[in-house]
Amino acid sequence: MIQRAVEITGTGRHLHKDRGFLVVSHDKEDLGRLPLDDLEVVLFAGYGMTCTSELMNTLAERCIPLIICDHRFLPASMLWPVESHHLQSGRIRAQAALSVPLRKQLWRQLVRAKILAQAEALQLCKAESCPRLERLAAEVRSGDPQNAEGQAARLYWPLLFGAEFRRDPDKPGRNALLNYGYTVLRAAVARAVMMAGLHPAFALHHCNLNDTMPLVDDLIEPFRPLADLLVFSLDRNAGGDPALDAAAKERLIGVTTLDMLYDGVSSPVSECLLRMTRSLADVCGGKRRTLLLPEGLRTIPDGSAP
Repeated sequence: MIQRAVEITGTGRHLHKDRGFLVVSHDKEDLGRLPLDDLEVVLFAGYGMTCTSELMNTLAERCIPLIICDHRFLPASMLWPVESHHLQSGRIRAQAALSVPLRKQLWRQLVRAKILAQAEALQLCKAESCPRLERLAAEVRSGDPQNAEGQAARLYWPLLFGAEFRRDPDKPGRNALLNYGYTVLRAAVARAVMMAGLHPAFALHHCNLNDTMPLVDDLIEPFRPLADLLVFSLDRNAGGDPALDAAAKERLIGVTTLDMLYDGVSSPVSECLLRMTRSLADVCGGKRRTLLLPEGLRTIPDGSAP
């Protein structure tokens, strides 16, 4: 069963649990019921919301992140369970003890996968290849000292959205849509980290002192182009710089149900994330040296895409 992200919007919504359902109500009138088994992520993006402790405990037990978004639709806070895996303590100790050379090698794998995904996204969106991106991916070294990731971004964004586009999280239009898509992905990555018994604070590369989930921000990188594809599709259908309205959110929140190629088979993003984090847990435990990363995108960036 494919689980999904759900956004709760509006003013004065109340959330509680009723048997196996998350129930959304307003002024004591039920507005909707969502099976808990279907949920992967719950996003709060409204005002004056309330939530029962019973529901929050149930979400934590099921490793379903509860994300509260700010006005830019970026995560402001997240409910994170104290216990999420029976081997959690040992895995976290092993994760914290990862050597610097190994962390750099793992970051190289993530950067290379991200750049290749960006090149494929351009091929899908514009039907044109970018040999320079492919060369950059092949040239990424341990720890990415030449900042191939940054070089790729400078090539990628103008080719995808035009020479005038600048990636700025504080801007509206395409940037706001990208914020929203990345927020959904980030929450899904956080859930996969939880379920693998890892801790989000022990990163491979990111080291911003204000970032409480740097590992999540490491692992999200190869998956970002999926959100870019959906934003490109919305942008094209709107004739340029679309609004972050209900229809756009509905499209973007489905990003975790899209397919990627894994071991020659199409698998939902949510499953790919679990395989990746479990492989990282195996790396921490000395069972392997590489991450299991998706081999390609399998999304059509037009109205027929999920």
